[in-house]
Amino acid sequence: MTRRILMFLLLISLLAIPAFAGGQQEAPADDDNTAAAEKTINDPRLFTPGKLTVATGEPAYPPWMMDDDPESGIGFENAMIYALAAELGFAKEDVVWVRQTFDQGIAPGAKPYDFNIQQYTVTEERREFVDFSMVYYQPEKAVVALPGSGASKAKSFADLRKLKWGATIGTADLFYIENIIGAKGVAVFNDQIGTFQALLGGQIDATCIELPTALFVTAVQVPEATVAAILPHDPKDLGHGMIFEKGNPIVEWINEGLEAIIADGVIADLTSQYLIGDDSIPEISK
Repeated sequence: MTRRILMFLLLISLLAIPAFAGGQQEAPADDDNTAAAEKTINDPRLFTPGKLTVATGEPAYPPWMMDDDPESGIGFENAMIYALAAELGFAKEDVVWVRQTFDQGIAPGAKPYDFNIQQYTVTEERREFVDFSMVYYQPEKAVVALPGSGASKAKSFADLRKLKWGATIGTADLFYIENIIGAKGVAVFNDQIGTFQALLGGQIDATCIELPTALFVTAVQVPEATVAAILPHDPKDLGHGMIFEKGNPIVEWINEGLEAIIADGVIADLTSQYLIGDDSIPEISK
């Protein structure tokens, strides 16, 4: 009698166990709500749902962002971000800006934001540690030097290699000087301000930066310097992309927004407004 009772209780307990193994478990209602919220301002995959959290440099440089004031929306990159945010459904007040150094942005690990924008060049080496958006701008390089220097008289890469060069650490500009121009003994500085101070102080003869930055810097910030030449494009420089934490699932959604504002002519209009070139600057080829 005892054995029959035990077998009966065992049968009851087995019948009470949900049949996970026999078929797919029904998705909880919460999963349906989560999926429905994706690609909306309340997307749970955002760093803070309801907000678009964007990192940029400290400081943020013109003409990419004017007056070190991302919230103003005045500048190429911050104006682009507000256009992107509107395309994705965010109000201007829902865009939250945080600050991070250039090197922190490309370092591996968790990111306290949705993405980072500060003229990051997309490279395969960086893709090992972070994810990138699609390219939103592809700049030309420029030589910045003092008038009358050897850089202002250079006609070839051979002439450029004779100069004392400096650049900001971790940038594509430093890579260009060392690997495309082929200069040796390049002085490295922690930020752009330090690089230009070295130029004005005679520690270096020239630096290499993106043409839009060079035009603004020499017109407003360092008028003692000049844009000496435009350089050929680095084939490994794929252009500027926004940086995401590796594996961030919102990259596709952000790219959809970027594609839309590019198709609408927003990037072209901002380029004309903030990143105007100068046809009078000589070009140097290899």
